[in-house]
Order: sequence, then structure tokens, then C-alpha cells
Amino acid sequence: MRVETEDLRAVRMVRPAQPTVEGAGVKLKRAFHAKELPELDPFLMLDDFHSDDPADYRAGFPSHPHRGMETVTYMIKGSTDHRDSMGNRGTTGPGEVQWMTAGRGIIHGEMPRGDGGGMQGFQLWINLPRANKMMPPRYQTIRKDMIPVVSASENVQVRVIAGTFHDAEGPVRELVVPVEYLDVSIGPGGRFEHSIPGERAAFAYVFQGRGSFDLEGSTAGPEDLVVFGRQGLVQVIASDQGVRFLLVSGEPIGEPIAWRGPVVMNTEAELRQAFDELQAGTFVKR
Repeated sequence: MRVETEDLRAVRMVRPAQPTVEGAGVKLKRAFHAKELPELDPFLMLDDFHSDDPADYRAGFPSHPHRGMETVTYMIKGSTDHRDSMGNRGTTGPGEVQWMTAGRGIIHGEMPRGDGGGMQGFQLWINLPRANKMMPPRYQTIRKDMIPVVSASENVQVRVIAGTFHDAEGPVRELVVPVEYLDVSIGPGGRFEHSIPGERAAFAYVFQGRGSFDLEGSTAGPEDLVVFGRQGLVQVIASDQGVRFLLVSGEPIGEPIAWRGPVVMNTEAELRQAFDELQAGTFVKR
């Protein structure tokens, strides 16, 4: 099928992730922050933490609060141990996902670990609508064998984490915000096409190889963020290195945001209340 230029989603920008330090001293790359790119609503932030040097990540992310949003941790190499104020604890290993809905409040810690071959993972923050900000917190733990892998063509493989691709549905259930989260691998010179529903916000984050993300020659390589326009399908053509990237889209919420650190509410009064509760020891609701 020949795709007309007007059917394709335009690439609004390609920009490199920026180095930053979070937690107790973890060196990572920040692909975006919603205060810079509000058009990516409902997404708040994407961090890429990867290194072959344990000194870059061993300090981890000790206990910290979350309210009013979701965190999605996807590991490529190595693992992340976690424990929280509800008594949950576990490990997210290579190819696995932890989808945490913080809701009305949770305190947890995350400690990345390498496996001898380095460590790489991503954490995506997703906003929650006003009606769901104070819902009970929950986890969805997605093991590697739960994630369908679709061979879209001879040299294209897609891991479907959330949403749908072809006839495969991702294992994440009861999504509060309609989100599609795909891990796309394209072999050298291969082509990938995907129609994203409606006028969802959409982005790609490249972490291996290089590819062209529109007919205008907008190329992106490792640690590059690609921000798409709101209509049409995504087309990616891999270079002779091949390319692997996250392709994420979501339905905009369109509500005001009051945000400080790991707490994301709608008003400054709600934000002040959350931090008052932290000080008073009443943040976590039983």
C-alpha cells in the first residue's frame, strides 16, 4: 500500500535527551519534561537510565512519595528492586514492566541493579485525571512472557506493552488514561507503519540504531526524542544499522496541573495539602 504524504504524522521536533541526576545520585538522561512540552499531555516525563558503570546508578531512588499520577518502569537490561508503604516488594527484570498507579498516595523506593552486561531501563510518568487522582494505589507487574511479540513483517518486531497492535492486546489492564506503549525493533532498511488512534499525543524514543521518522528525512538515533503531530499514521524506515525505539501515545487529559516533585495535582491548594500530609505523617491512606 502506498502511503500519501498527507496521511503521515508530521515530526514536530527531534531533540536529544538531557543528562540529569535524580534520586540519591543516579545519572540518567531525561527525554522530556511536561513543563517544556505540555503538548505531550497526558505524559509528564520520560527518563532513560542506562550505564555500564554501577557507580552511576547503585545509589538508586530511596523511599519517596507519589500522588496523582502513574509511573511505568520498563527494564531492558539489569533489574530494579522495589518496596513500598503498602508492604509490596519485588523485582522488575529484563523485558519486564511495573505499572504503578500512585492514586491517593504511596511511598516507595526503587534500586536499580546491573547484571554484568550493564543496566538500562525507562520510567514514564503519566498524569491522572482529576476524577482518578485520589483512587486507591495499585501495581500491575508484567512479566516478559506476558507481553505479546508481533512480527509485523519479515524484519519488524513489536512488543505490545499497552494498547493494541494488529490483533495483539497489551497485558496492562484497566488503563485509567487510554495509552499505547510499544517497543518497536526494525531490521536494517526495514519499514514500520502504524496508525495511532484519533488525535492522541505521540512520541518515539530511540535507544538503538537510527531511522527516518518522516518523508522529510527527520532522522533520529540513540537518546533522541521524536515528537509527532496529532493526526495521521507513523512511518519509520530503519537505517542500515536497524533501529529500536519506544512508540508511546495517549489521550490528552486537558486539565490544569499543579506539580511539585513526585506529586501531581490540579490546584496549588491540593499540592499544599499533599505536602502538609507528608509532614504530618498522614499522606498514605489506609
